[in-house]
Amino acid sequence: MNRLFTALTLLMVTLFAHAGPEQDRMKLVTRFLSAYPDLKPADYVRGSLSFDPDSLAQYNSIMEFPPFSAELDKSEKLWKTPLKSGRTYADCLPNGGRMIAGNYPMFDNAKARVVTLEGLINECRLANGEEAWAFGDPDSMGLLTAHLRSLSNGMKMNIKVEGEGALKAFEDGKKTFYSRVGQLNASCANCHVDNAGNRLRSEILSPAIGQAVHWPVFRGGDQLVTLQKRYESCHRDVRHVPDKAGSTRYDNLEYFHSYLSNGLPLQSSVFRK
Repeated sequence: MNRLFTALTLLMVTLFAHAGPEQDRMKLVTRFLSAYPDLKPADYVRGSLSFDPDSLAQYNSIMEFPPFSAELDKSEKLWKTPLKSGRTYADCLPNGGRMIAGNYPMFDNAKARVVTLEGLINECRLANGEEAWAFGDPDSMGLLTAHLRSLSNGMKMNIKVEGEGALKAFEDGKKTFYSRVGQLNASCANCHVDNAGNRLRSEILSPAIGQAVHWPVFRGGDQLVTLQKRYESCHRDVRHVPDKAGSTRYDNLEYFHSYLSNGLPLQSSVFRK
C-alpha cells in the first residue's frame, strides 16, 4: 500500500511539474467549482454577476435598453465603411469575420508571435492602404471590435496551444498573470483566482474563468473599454508601470487568459462595472 501511495504521489508531482495548458485550465475550473458548487461552468460568462443576484437583476434590466445603443450603431457603420482600396473588413477577414473571434488570440508560426483579433484588423487595414489603429483606442479599434465580436456571439472560445513557439508564448502569458508587481505587490491571480467572489471595497471580484468572452465592454454608460486597455488599468491600480495595449507581453497575457475560458460562449457588447 505504501509503495502504491508513493508511486501515485510521484506520478501527480510529475504531472503538475510538467503541467500543460489544459491542466492549467482544469486546475482553475476545479477550484472554482469546488468553492462555488451552486454555480455551473456556463454561469462564469457573467463574471462577478453570478455571485450577486441583485447585480444580475440590475444587469438584465440595463441590457433591455442599453445606454450604449448609439455606440453600437456607430460600430456597425464603421464595420461597413469601405477601406481606401474599396474593400471592406469582411472582404479581408477569415469567413467574412463571422464566427472567428473565439479562435483569437492565435499563435502564428510564420510570424513567430501571438496574433490577436485587433492585430488581424490592423493587418487588414495596412494591406488596404490604411494606417494601423491603437489597440486600446475606444473610438476606432474598440468600436470596430465591438461589432466584429458580435458576429461570433454564441461561438465557444477555442484557443489552441500547439507547438513549441505557442507553448512559450502561453507560458509567458501565464507568468504575467501570476507574477506579483507594483508597489502593492499584486498579480492578476490575487484578485481573480485567490479572491474571486470576494468584495474589494464595493465591488465583487470576477473569476478568471469566463472573463475573456465578452470584451470590449461598456462601463459607466457608453464608455467602451478593450481587454488590453483593462490590463493597463489593472497594472496602474497596483501601482505598476503598464505596457501599452498591443505589446508582446499583453498579447501573450491575452493568449493565456483567453485559453482559460475555452468551451464557454462569447457574449459581445455587454455592460460591466
